[in-house]
Amino acid sequence: MDTLQALEQRITDLEIKASFAEDTVEQLNQVVVRQQAQIDRLVRELVELRDRAAASTEPGGVRSLRDELPPHY
Repeated sequence: MDTLQALEQRITDLEIKASFAEDTVEQLNQVVVRQQAQIDRLVRELVELRDRAAASTEPGGVRSLRDELPPHY
């Protein structure tokens, strides 16, 4: 009978560990989803900034060196 109780305890312990593992995987999945959304947003912003930079340095566009001075000058 002790063997049966020991096996039941081992199964219970494994079920508990599996439950914690499932919870951890779900939490990690949520983190990955949030990070991917943030990466997507940052990529869109980067593309927009590159487009703005390209538009401001198009050939024929006149740029003043004063435009390059930091605002505290």
